[in-house]
Amino acid sequence: MTTLNDQLAALKVIPVIAINKAEDAIPLGRVLVENGMPCAEITFRTECAAEAIALMRKEFPEMLIGAGTILTNKQVDEAVEAGVDFIVSPGFNPSTVQYCLDKDIVIVPGVNNPSLVEQAMEMGLRTLKFFPAEPSGGTGMLKALTAVYPVKFMPTGGVSVANIDEYLSIPSVLACGGTWMVPTKLIDEGKWEELGKLIADAVEKVK
Repeated sequence: MTTLNDQLAALKVIPVIAINKAEDAIPLGRVLVENGMPCAEITFRTECAAEAIALMRKEFPEMLIGAGTILTNKQVDEAVEAGVDFIVSPGFNPSTVQYCLDKDIVIVPGVNNPSLVEQAMEMGLRTLKFFPAEPSGGTGMLKALTAVYPVKFMPTGGVSVANIDEYLSIPSVLACGGTWMVPTKLIDEGKWEELGKLIADAVEKVK
């Protein structure tokens, strides 16, 4: 059985997407799939996130879809009902983590220091989001954490085409979350061809 870690490691980069109009979900999903990036972390920063996830899930059942910026148990329920494969939170909230564990939902919570990593490990988690990556010390901090803790990381926040190679060179890094290949402005404007090129370039970059 393929685990989330296997899927993340195969993809190497996960597009972190803020979507303002639910009707953009299907053309966006299509441009992701057609350009070799059959995955998306749809953030709950916009009101239509759950609806967008549901539309994308129905149209592209094979896609790996996560819900990002999850802050409450209610949002967990909305995301799961919409059909997500995993939950991502910006920080480490024990209440939200326990809620997901009790319901057998995969959660990748955000951490950026040793104490939070240890709290996550205490709850049985071994895959964590390193966020915000660059402001928290970037690859230097990540290497220091990796030297001590047997966990896998998904760095997000300040990861770009300029530094993704450095992050992916760290053995504990499964994949990086990034926004540069899916700018909200281009999604809002329906510039699918331009988005396709950015996505294809990102895929080529991490091969």
